[in-house]
Amino acid sequence: MPPLTKDTPPPETTLPRGPFTALARLAGNRARLLLLLTVVLLAGAVVLGSGVADRLRSGGSGGVVDPSSESSYAAGILEREFPGARPNLVLLARTDGAVDDAEVARQGRELAARLAAERGVTGVTSYWDTGSGALRSEDGREALVVARLTGDELAADRTLQNRIAGHFDGRQGDLTVRIGGSVAVQNEQQTFIREDLLRAEIIALPITLLILMLVFGSAVAALLPIGIGVIAIIGTNAVLRVLTSFTDVSVFATNLTTALGLGLAIDYALLIVRRYREELAAGRDTAGALAVTLNTAGRTVLFSAATVAVSLAAMLVFPLYFLRSLAYAGISVVVLAAAAALVVLPALLAVLGHRIDAWDVRKLVRRRSRAQRQPAAPGAGWARLARFVMRRAPLVATGTLAVLLLLGAPFLNVDFGTADYRQLPSSADSRVVQEHIRDQFQGSPTGVIEVVTREAPTDRLGDYAERLSTLPGVLRVDASTGSYTQGREAGPAQPGRTVGEISYLTVVPGVEAVSDESKELVRDVRAVDADFPAYTSGTAAALIDSQAAIGRGMPWAIGIIVLATLILVFLLTGSVLVPIQAVLLNALSLTAMLGAVVWVFQDGNLSGVLGFTPTGSIETALPVLMFCLAFGLSMDYGVFLLSRIKEERERMPDHKAAVVEGIRSTGGVITAAALVLSVVMVAIGTSRITNTKMLGLGVALAILMDAMVIRTLLVPAVLALTGRATWWAPGPLRRLHARFGIREGGPATAAPAADPVDPAGPSDSADPADVPAASAPKEKEKERERAGAVGAATGKPSG
Repeated sequence: MPPLTKDTPPPETTLPRGPFTALARLAGNRARLLLLLTVVLLAGAVVLGSGVADRLRSGGSGGVVDPSSESSYAAGILEREFPGARPNLVLLARTDGAVDDAEVARQGRELAARLAAERGVTGVTSYWDTGSGALRSEDGREALVVARLTGDELAADRTLQNRIAGHFDGRQGDLTVRIGGSVAVQNEQQTFIREDLLRAEIIALPITLLILMLVFGSAVAALLPIGIGVIAIIGTNAVLRVLTSFTDVSVFATNLTTALGLGLAIDYALLIVRRYREELAAGRDTAGALAVTLNTAGRTVLFSAATVAVSLAAMLVFPLYFLRSLAYAGISVVVLAAAAALVVLPALLAVLGHRIDAWDVRKLVRRRSRAQRQPAAPGAGWARLARFVMRRAPLVATGTLAVLLLLGAPFLNVDFGTADYRQLPSSADSRVVQEHIRDQFQGSPTGVIEVVTREAPTDRLGDYAERLSTLPGVLRVDASTGSYTQGREAGPAQPGRTVGEISYLTVVPGVEAVSDESKELVRDVRAVDADFPAYTSGTAAALIDSQAAIGRGMPWAIGIIVLATLILVFLLTGSVLVPIQAVLLNALSLTAMLGAVVWVFQDGNLSGVLGFTPTGSIETALPVLMFCLAFGLSMDYGVFLLSRIKEERERMPDHKAAVVEGIRSTGGVITAAALVLSVVMVAIGTSRITNTKMLGLGVALAILMDAMVIRTLLVPAVLALTGRATWWAPGPLRRLHARFGIREGGPATAAPAADPVDPAGPSDSADPADVPAASAPKEKEKERERAGAVGAATGKPSG
């Protein structure tokens, strides 16, 4: 067939009526109006999103606690009836002499009085006022002043910043004061997260631009996904600001939503720009290229966004606001990224037209290689890899499965815990204070176990406190009837612990506040019989209740994800087997992430290189978040691949050839998208906060494993083993898919109708390497030649 010339008419386009065709027409006819509206909305988003960081919560107190649990119920009573019973602020005061010196004691009492006079501060207790040995260091040179900053996390944080920090720290007469406590830890954590997020964006954007320029070769084409990503970042802040007006939102949402907004927006834009350039190279005009692009890649983007959103929505089944707020924020940002890619990007493409290929950064390379042999066809390497894998499918599938299971094995030894001050870098002031209290004082005044009682007679309350004091790991029990140690009364009565029929006891543990020993102590406390209602609270109690809540919700979350994935992939493919394969392979893609989380962050391997302190446990809620996020992103790339394989399968009867062609067409774009998103997640993983580091690096590993191992090795191997049965469905389901199924409408690259193929042609058992042109019909090979000829005639790359 003779090559096309500039006068060759563009390929005919017959597109179905529908929203994507209408969207393409709107983008083509009203491009500048859409872009103007986008600028106006962005300006509003900048204003709305400013200051959002000050409205986010650390999640340190209630964020990972079941609000309906026993510990939350007891904590609510203490907040209401005994607001000073749960100190969240600690002043560590040190002197060169002894804290019992008369002048030092006077200054210490004066320090405590000043603190008590501040608005928003209650329950101030100091060593100099009580003489409690628990508030005096073993060397006698340090003493503690503890207090409660009232209100929720935001109010307590404002009190700390405006009234405490800068007024009570530093040199105070003969005392040197440092600030600690959970509220100080949370404040520093938020500060680090804000600074680290800005640094992550500065790192990620230039590297992402470089990757995109290598992929597209054109600076203009590379800048478009970056622009969509910036839109997503700005919109993310506005979304978070709106969400804070309706619900508590964790500060970790800034990391999650920025990574999702930037990464997904760039991924979706990458897919759409690539397909648009293919259509231009095939000879279509701008309007036709836009229409085909949105009816193919646009549908894939929408479907992909739905799968990610469903995976994140599964976190809504958990009562913990840490997970629920991240679900709200994540779903909103996925919708925002998809909307920007489907509305704003087509308008930009309509304005640019063929100038999408401007500023070609590969001209120098082309000049140098002009005298060399012609380069291989696009995707030839991916096709060769797919053929190699499919020829050795049993060996590749078995070997890959074994390696993935081996990498995931450390997760079998996971030990769940809760975040504490060790999340901060070792130089953080609040962490230094907490570690000093741990090492130099008996028990932790902010890590005690509280027991709230109702209608407890005085004599039986004293007996109950005595029995609690005999439990292993208990240093002391303080009650309204007195203090008790080893079953004996050791201190005077404390009547301030009773209001009406409600009383509370404080169990001071001699073990780490968050540890297996502290959790076992909570269980022992709850097991002690009482003749009256008793409710246990505290850090370790909240951890036990959170684990129970996650355990109850996990089957529902997994069920939602699996069911939604099965339905969505069936609507995409019309197959019964492919959805099951998708679920199982996506789950396998997470094994390396989960195993690495335990091996690195729990067991402490590579802690020196990565710069964190291992705690011997993993934050209870974080693996849930990572599972939902990584599963959704794995499905994201799975949809890219499956939609193209399905498209090719509808053109050619040879199953293996369709798989090879699908991998050839998408291997590069999936790899580029995975690299971009992994760069963003690794940048997030440079955070100085351990949990943020774990989130970023763990999800980045899952993304790379999915794109580099699952999609390139395991998927083609499994599809080769299942053969034509891959696409089987019973009659009722076939009819259901024919009516409601999701298809990529319109021609892909102006391919002419294929010649009929002998049903007894290349069988599924045939070696795909022996089928010329990836078993595609001859017309498809000619079509690629025509596309290349058009590119040569117009001076534009063929995609």
